[in-house]
Amino acid sequence: MEITQPLLILYATETGNALDSAERLARQAERRGCPVHILSLDQFDPSSLPRAKIVIFVVSTTGQGDTPNPMKAFWAFLLQRSLGRQWLENTSYAVFGLGDSGYQKYNFVAKKLDKRLADLGGASIIEKGLGDDQHPSGYEGALDPWMSSLWTILYNQNPLLFPKGVNISVSDIKTLHPPKLDITYLDSHEVYSQTEGQIDLKSFEKEIIMSRTMLSGKKLNDMNKPDCFLKMVKNHPLCRPGCGKDVRHFDFEAVSSTINYEVGDVVDILPGQNPEAVDAFINRCNLIPESYIIVKHKNKDYFCDDGIINVPINLKRFIELTMDIASASPRRYFFEVMSFFASAQHEKERLDYFASPEGRDDLNQYNQKERRTVLEVLEDFPSVNMPFEWLVQLVPPLKTRAFSISSSMLVHPNQVHLTVSIVSWTTPFKRKRNGLCSSWLASLNPDQCVCIPAWFHKGSLPAPDPSLPLILIGPGTGCAPFRGFVEERALMDNSPVPTSPILFFFGCRNEQNDFLYKDFWALHSQNSNVLSEQKGGGFYAAFSRDQPKKVYVQHKMREQKAKVWELLSNGAAVFVAGSSNNMPTDVLAAFEDVVAEEGGVGRDDAVRWLRMLEKGGKYHVEAWA
Repeated sequence: MEITQPLLILYATETGNALDSAERLARQAERRGCPVHILSLDQFDPSSLPRAKIVIFVVSTTGQGDTPNPMKAFWAFLLQRSLGRQWLENTSYAVFGLGDSGYQKYNFVAKKLDKRLADLGGASIIEKGLGDDQHPSGYEGALDPWMSSLWTILYNQNPLLFPKGVNISVSDIKTLHPPKLDITYLDSHEVYSQTEGQIDLKSFEKEIIMSRTMLSGKKLNDMNKPDCFLKMVKNHPLCRPGCGKDVRHFDFEAVSSTINYEVGDVVDILPGQNPEAVDAFINRCNLIPESYIIVKHKNKDYFCDDGIINVPINLKRFIELTMDIASASPRRYFFEVMSFFASAQHEKERLDYFASPEGRDDLNQYNQKERRTVLEVLEDFPSVNMPFEWLVQLVPPLKTRAFSISSSMLVHPNQVHLTVSIVSWTTPFKRKRNGLCSSWLASLNPDQCVCIPAWFHKGSLPAPDPSLPLILIGPGTGCAPFRGFVEERALMDNSPVPTSPILFFFGCRNEQNDFLYKDFWALHSQNSNVLSEQKGGGFYAAFSRDQPKKVYVQHKMREQKAKVWELLSNGAAVFVAGSSNNMPTDVLAAFEDVVAEEGGVGRDDAVRWLRMLEKGGKYHVEAWA
């Protein structure tokens, strides 16, 4: 197999881990003398895949076996029936997946991609690699040995692919490639301003577009420009104070363009960062906050809009809007690059160890398990003076956070409601951590005008037709989208066209502590309303810790198996939302029991029946970690 073209590495990422892995593969190949072409799948023309001799895919799995957004168009192309079994007969490929074995469909995207490539005639170089977040070393526990085997196989097939050999020399490891970014500093520029008591939304929007386009290096797209800006008008706790949980109900109003969404949709919010943390980062890195900069990618494969990226932006605003300096943990390559800029020998040695295969587990314990932030890591290694170009490249990007919408736009025009659990946890070393976006939202005062950038999009739960009977399972904040379902159907129930019943199973720990929207469910369960038994539905709550033996939603489903089966027999659709741990699997098992017992069929037939329900678009799951 004689190869004369660069090694093609294609990746699809949601959180950045697949990109990090793809870039690591690229660095490893380049250190062996192999030219590399690396692209996100949404930048790659899928029709050109047969012209590639060797392709390495690095893909993540999201949600319940979902394809990451950058891969969706590529995957749809691969599924075309017109592609024959010899379409990839001249292409060799390797697939590495990133997933979490705690999910039911572990690494599902990598598995189905590997199979589809083989079905199209591609030759697999190596057994697919499956990275697991549950591994003591995270996904790198599988990536390191897989990558080593990949280079060995490729070298044995074609030694010319790696002119420097398969084994990396010490001199190659000690060499730092130049950063991918160029940063131009300007003496002065028009400063972003706002009039007292008002926010200049046009300027704010322009800053978001400029900064995020510069960072991504891609053309201006919908993910750079917010759909609208929101203002919080209500911040209401839903749990009893002191119970150990903090869940809030937030109401927002649009302060720019009109809100547009359907029930079941999702809103992405760009959180604000702690000003003190931003200032501390700027001071630690010896940056000048008043500077104005232009950030450009050196790589010709990035397709920036020059009209956007040639407009300078204030350095501090760029950091605030794009660099997650006090929430996300840096990746492994961050430590490797830090070692080149450490002036203290003991720090350099520790960083070199962290970046080595031998130090992988200790790095995982120090960094990922403790969720150390970029700012904390930099403060732990005070002799490191990393140039800003490297910081912009390696600091995790500030990402939007997705929330299920818990309202109906028909009921609340120009408003959107969210049900948010305020995230906090304790690390193995007893350090208190808080979720960036949820804690920021909880801190906002509705009396103050804070404009929140927001993007609306479809989630995993399509808006149901009013005539469709529904079985909803939503423990905890999983009830959020179903609050919108219920209030919209209640509104439609007053119209001449009758609506179908809703059977809803809710779960929480204690009836007195965290029974979210108790009065709301009670109101709609009475007087032949949409959740009432008189209408053919019902509301059933499971309080897991109000008795010695824990009771969950799946237990309530089995108690109401006759009603569940009646609705299923009448064509009901199933919607499941909530924690991704065990709940979706336990709920599915409960449905299997109900179908088998009430339908009078064997377990295998019940499983097949529910699979057909899913394939028919009537079994939907939206779960999150």
